[in-house]
Amino acid sequence: MTSRRNFLKGTLAGGAAAAAVSVSVSGPACARDNNPQPEGALGLLYDATLCVGCKACVAACKEVNGNPAEFSTSEQLWDTPLDTTAKTFNVIKMFRSGTMETKDDPDNGYAFMKTSCLHCNDPSCVSACPVSAMTKDPVTGIVGYDADACIGCRYCVAACPFGIPKYDYSSATGKIGKCELCRHRLPEGKYAACAEVCPTGATLYGKVSDLKAEAERRLSLKPGTKTVFQRGQLGGKDQSYENVVGHYVQHVYGEKEVGGTQVIKLSAVPFEKVGHKPLPERSASSKSETLQHTLYGGLVMPLAVLGVMTYFAKRNVKPDDDEL
Repeated sequence: MTSRRNFLKGTLAGGAAAAAVSVSVSGPACARDNNPQPEGALGLLYDATLCVGCKACVAACKEVNGNPAEFSTSEQLWDTPLDTTAKTFNVIKMFRSGTMETKDDPDNGYAFMKTSCLHCNDPSCVSACPVSAMTKDPVTGIVGYDADACIGCRYCVAACPFGIPKYDYSSATGKIGKCELCRHRLPEGKYAACAEVCPTGATLYGKVSDLKAEAERRLSLKPGTKTVFQRGQLGGKDQSYENVVGHYVQHVYGEKEVGGTQVIKLSAVPFEKVGHKPLPERSASSKSETLQHTLYGGLVMPLAVLGVMTYFAKRNVKPDDDEL
C-alpha cells in the first residue's frame, strides 16, 4: 500500500509540475481578433421599410431547396411556419404594437422582419463543429452545411447567437437545416431565391461591400422624400423603381454585431423590438477558440485534470492495516 501511495504522490506532483510548465510556456490567454470578411463576400440587404409581408421569399426558399410545407393552423391549407426550422430556412415575422394603425410605427403600428442565417464573418457554428460539417467559403463567405459529414451533435445549434441552425428530429441519421444563400444556384448564374422574387426589393442580393454602401446611402436620405430602389441583385439587371424613403433607425444591423455578418438589415422600428437583441462586436469564436487552445495547448487541461483526480484518489486511499 505504501508503494501505491508513493505512486499517487509522484503522479500528483508530476501532473502539477507539468501543468505549471505548460501554463508558463503558453502564457496568458488573449482573445484573437475577429476573422475578417472575405473581399468578395456575398450577402443580402434586408430593408424592413420596403417589406409588405407577402412571404414570396418564404415560398421561393421552400421551392428551390425542396423543403416541404409546415403547418401552424388546424386547417393545414397552406404553408404557415412560425419560425425557422430544419425545413424552413427563411421566414418573415410581424411586429405589432398598440392600435397597429401605421406601418413601421414603433408605438401604434406594425412592421416586418426577415429571419434567416446571417452568414457571420466569424461564425460560431463553424468554430463549434467538431467535424467541419459547417464551413465558411473563403471566397464568397457563405456558411455552408455538409449533411454527409454531420454527426448530429448539435454544437452549432447551441453556438449560434441568432438561433438559426435547427436540428431535424425526424431524420434517422440526424440533420441540420439552415439557409446557405442558395449556393447551389451560383454555378447556374443564379442567386438567392428570396431576393430574386421579392417584389419591392426589400431583400436585395449582391456583394456585401456594395450592399453596405447602399445601406449607408439610404440612411443619409431625408425620410418622406423619394429615391430609387433596386430589386433582385444589386449590380445586376436593372429592376429599379421609385419609392418613399422610410424613417430609418440610424443603424445597420449586422455591420458590427458579433464581428459582422453578410446579411445586413435596415429598420424603422428599433431592432430590439423586432427580435434582434443587442450583441457585442467581439465574436464568441474569437474568445472561445483562444481559451480552448490555451487550455489544451501543451496538454495543460488534461494534466491539470489528472492532477485533481489524483489528489482526490489519494484522499480516498485507506491506510494499510499494518500501519495502524
